[in-house]
Amino acid sequence: MPRLQCEDGEVSSSQQPVPPRSSSHTPESATRVIRISRLSLLACGILLLAVASPAMAWPAAFSWMLVIPFLVLAWILRVRTVVGPDGITARATFSTTRIGWGALAGIRFPKRGWARATLTDGSEVPLPVVTFGRLPELAEASGGRITDPYAAADAARSAEDRSTEDRSTEATAEDSAAESDDASK
Repeated sequence: MPRLQCEDGEVSSSQQPVPPRSSSHTPESATRVIRISRLSLLACGILLLAVASPAMAWPAAFSWMLVIPFLVLAWILRVRTVVGPDGITARATFSTTRIGWGALAGIRFPKRGWARATLTDGSEVPLPVVTFGRLPELAEASGGRITDPYAAADAARSAEDRSTEDRSTEATAEDSAAESDDASK
């Protein structure tokens, strides 16, 4: 089967079973999925072991408790926030809410719990698993629509460091100029 060529490598055709390698012309996906850590699945296994003892000891009274670890497992696997070029998708336990970038007025971080998206109509939508510490991920995936205060603080700090270095360089130059004037007198 003949291979198609392009200036930067191979191009796939409808007859080729393999997709082409990514190149500089292929945009990278900016979609970010923020979810509960998969390490918490280990906690579901431990919870199953914990409820299995009473369920085996007295099945008539405690066998219903064997459902609890599986409910927690389903919750861990379902709850997430997806941030992409089209907007934010908040997937909670029993509902999914899609928010376009035009409908988003801002993000609020309450004292406890997950972030809340404030919409232009004044309502709020909880963003599962998004905390203030995940804000850099959120800012990167939003393509600059959400600002990253950490990056702004780093930029301000580096600008301050540069201005301090410039002032110390000027002061050193002035001191050496004054010393050379004193030495010539």
